[in-house]
Amino acid sequence: MIQNLFFTNLAKLVIYHRKQSGLSRIDLAQMAGVGKTVLYDIEHAKPTIRLDTLIKILDVLNITIELKGPLMQINSDIISNEKS
Repeated sequence: MIQNLFFTNLAKLVIYHRKQSGLSRIDLAQMAGVGKTVLYDIEHAKPTIRLDTLIKILDVLNITIELKGPLMQINSDIISNEKS
């Protein structure tokens, strides 16, 4: 369920940014160096997309990925203290 929601939200995000940028699927695919079928799959929430391909598309659209986890702040604090 959560996986489906992730890919659905990702599809909406890519579609929104592509359209706001005035790009067709073919334009975006060419700019990202990927096939138009891959972009179609992303925009239709297909869960089998490759991460490296997704990053190429997000890069063209100036979308960044931020990874968060409960241990990230703890590790950040430890690393900061070790450098001091």
